[in-house]
Amino acid sequence: MIELKNAVLNVKINEHGAELTSVVSVDDRIEYLWQADSHYWGRHAPILFPIVGRLKDDQYTIDGQNYHMTQHGFARDMDFHVLEHDDEHVVFELQADEQSKAKYPFEFDLRVTFSLDEHLLSVHYAVHNPADDTVLPFSIGGHPAFNVPLKPDEGGFEDYTVTVAPRKAYSRVPLVGPYNDVQHEQILNLTTPMALDHDLFNEDALILDLDHVETTLMLSTPVNDHGVALTLQNAPYVGIWSPYPKRAPFVCLEPWWGIADNLEADGNFMTKMGIHRLAPQSTFDASYQLRFF
Repeated sequence: MIELKNAVLNVKINEHGAELTSVVSVDDRIEYLWQADSHYWGRHAPILFPIVGRLKDDQYTIDGQNYHMTQHGFARDMDFHVLEHDDEHVVFELQADEQSKAKYPFEFDLRVTFSLDEHLLSVHYAVHNPADDTVLPFSIGGHPAFNVPLKPDEGGFEDYTVTVAPRKAYSRVPLVGPYNDVQHEQILNLTTPMALDHDLFNEDALILDLDHVETTLMLSTPVNDHGVALTLQNAPYVGIWSPYPKRAPFVCLEPWWGIADNLEADGNFMTKMGIHRLAPQSTFDASYQLRFF
């Protein structure tokens, strides 16, 4: 387990999956991160790579050959190597191996950097294509879950809101089962804070089309002054999720550079919705920030 710390926050990250597992405030010992109770959901904040969401029938094709890969890819279930580490900074690396190539026949180098600065935890993804002549198709995303309520004796799930800035009406990509139905986008009015209710998630995640515009989502309550704010600079989508019909005491704010297969997907990975096609010897960068208050 890797630890980061400063005068404000103590952070823990597991080498397995490079998964953020704990963010605790030094002053009042609030645990912001969901603690992976498997009765509801047995993860904290997995990294989604090389897909976000589900493939149709958990399959895809490359050059006519069929491959099997389950929801959100395999990075979350693999051990990363630690390249650098000090009190406020750590860099993890995952590279292709025989295990990954059985599911995903590409060379890749994924580096995940966590940087702590007072109340702010920054997460940076760098996907490098080391090949000389092969395009690397991939998606990537985060899935951090936050306790709701943050203080069990102060308010409940329905006392929290998600405030989105810019405040406007957003295109929402609906899900039919695990697959996206972008052909029937809906409008979600977020000019005012969205009050949390478990029934919001009766059709799975709320997926907002951000169109790569810098966006901040703040999870907070008027009951106290504590909350979490997620800021994304260049992401096409963000997901807001809590399990349904379970009344789980957490909410995920998920930065996505990818999306689940469309209902009409034909299985061709190179033309999959939300896929990035990284040129040989190139690097893709993406990042988000979490502010804890």
